[in-house]
Amino acid sequence: MNFKDRVALVTGGGRGIGAATAARLASEGARVVVSDLDAAPAEEVAKPIGGLAIACDVTSREQVVSMFERAVRELGRLDILVCCAGIIRDNLLFKMSDEDWDLVIDTHLKGTFLCAREAQKSMVAAKYGKMVFLSSTSALGNRGQTNYSTAKAGLQAMARTLAIELGPFNVNVNTVAPGFVETRMTQATAERMGIDFEAFKIGAASQIPLRRVGQPEDIASVIAFLCSDDSSFISGQTIYVRGGP
Repeated sequence: MNFKDRVALVTGGGRGIGAATAARLASEGARVVVSDLDAAPAEEVAKPIGGLAIACDVTSREQVVSMFERAVRELGRLDILVCCAGIIRDNLLFKMSDEDWDLVIDTHLKGTFLCAREAQKSMVAAKYGKMVFLSSTSALGNRGQTNYSTAKAGLQAMARTLAIELGPFNVNVNTVAPGFVETRMTQATAERMGIDFEAFKIGAASQIPLRRVGQPEDIASVIAFLCSDDSSFISGQTIYVRGGP
């Protein structure tokens, strides 16, 4: 029960890696706030784990402030923030619209910034906190993902900077960068490319040293480690979780 008496808030918690992370933290004793853009998926994840579901558009400062105020009011504290909220709008540069850029950058970067700024209030006051941001191997560059790659690289820089600023208050900030993970997002990528999803996964696995694609639970386990006191001397780091170097 690594998270007994701890309160965690997971954005993008209604699906995929966020949902797996919420379940993992709850299984180890945390009380979890499951946040998603839509109420229905958040409630679907929160109900079986006894969590609190909150619909929130993380690009809205007003909604983010309201969510954190409610979380602290109803659960009494906030110890852990995991930012998984994200979208993709892939395209080659000459086809990428202003809207494609703005939506992705705002959701990943502005959304994480707004949540981190609210979370640090409780954490600094308590002199304890864990933040984990979800980056990606795309941060290293990926064709057709100028917006997404830029956002994911930016999250790594944000975590390093916040680790420096918040370290004196015993707050750890890290990022996890998954490779290919079987989620609705990767399925949507296959559909957009006109490729059968099973064939897409087989092709991806052939390029991974462990010869399998990742599952949301694989990423959740690393996030859980970074949220635990076992990682108390790790901050400002990015862990790539992709089945190989």
